[in-house]
Amino acid sequence: MKSELKESCRSGFNKALLIALFLFSTKGVLGQQGGYKVKTVVIDAGHGGHKPGAAGSYSLEKNVALQVALKLGKQFEEDMPDVRVLYTRTSDVDVDFYKRAEIANNAKADLFISIHCNSAGHNQGPNGTETFVAGSHRLNEQNVAIRENADIKKEKNYKQNYDGYDPNDPETFIILSLFKNKFRTKSMELAKFIQSNYAALNDRFSRGVKEQGILILQRCGMPAVLTEIGFISNPSEERYMNSSDGQTEIANSILKAVKQYRKQTEVIK
Repeated sequence: MKSELKESCRSGFNKALLIALFLFSTKGVLGQQGGYKVKTVVIDAGHGGHKPGAAGSYSLEKNVALQVALKLGKQFEEDMPDVRVLYTRTSDVDVDFYKRAEIANNAKADLFISIHCNSAGHNQGPNGTETFVAGSHRLNEQNVAIRENADIKKEKNYKQNYDGYDPNDPETFIILSLFKNKFRTKSMELAKFIQSNYAALNDRFSRGVKEQGILILQRCGMPAVLTEIGFISNPSEERYMNSSDGQTEIANSILKAVKQYRKQTEVIK
């Protein structure tokens, strides 16, 4: 009984530490919203290295995400040269979740955009795009968060790096929901622009904007989104996401969304 109580206290302490870590990691950027301008954008290509992400019939999520991320960054450089672009990775390497958020936080970035591919496993029917912001909805609807967060178990010393965080523990989502993300409104605005552009510019089916307890978004101290650019398990969408034209269209939609977001939210001193 004593050992069970001790373990319970340790678990509670670790989860409290997780909250403290998040609050500390975002402390430096929480107060920068006055005179808000989009000057630095971090582009995150999901997965990488020994974390392939979802698999299609002939391609892997990590490769598609990287190709789109690099095209998006190039478009930023050409169309918005006043915006500094940083990447969490530019090659097929593994970058731990906490380091991705750390890159953005240390750079005092104004936006964080994470690019991923969706999957329905062996079911080839589901299609469309969806964009996520940090939050915590009903526990039985956290399937995307659980899938995306599961990569941390492949990281070295993940228990120490994430202070006892368990991606399969529903309690974690309740803890994360207490953060009351200060950047929720701005994150939602960007996500809505992205989804709207996918549908209007690319004629893609929009599955909407959703809130889930995705760890990488929770640790970012700025407006942050994770966009699922299509289902790699759907043969038609897999071909689209692997094509040069498809990747360019996707990148264009995200770039235009940032321009729309910037116009709507910037406050020039």
